[in-house]
Amino acid sequence: MKISTLVDTNVLVDVWGPPGAGTEWSTSALASCRRDGPLVTSPIVWAELAPLAPDQSALDVAARRMGLEREDLPWDAAFPAGQAHARYRRAGGTRERTLPDFLIGAHALVGGHRLLTRDPRGYRSYFPDLQIVSPETLR
Repeated sequence: MKISTLVDTNVLVDVWGPPGAGTEWSTSALASCRRDGPLVTSPIVWAELAPLAPDQSALDVAARRMGLEREDLPWDAAFPAGQAHARYRRAGGTRERTLPDFLIGAHALVGGHRLLTRDPRGYRSYFPDLQIVSPETLR
């Protein structure tokens, strides 16, 4: 059975950006997830990746080479994302710009994807039913 994987921004930054501490793991994890089924991205991730590319076509080419499929953000993901963000803020969360992460997590959950991320902490806390591939689960 094929398993689709929504790829978080941090994994793609590791692969498409300057080499860093996460590059090797992210490259290997992408290859592993690609063997299991489609790799998916969202408009939120796409927007966060835009600073890495000189123009839209360069990002398109990189995504095609990787076999990364685009998927619109489902409307049904907006409400749980907003609810999770509100719980985060009520619990004392201080980061102001966290809504994109909640939209990414809700998209993966509502879309029936697992999530490939290098930073699973917030996703696990606010989307406990979401299957997550991270350095702790894939070595």
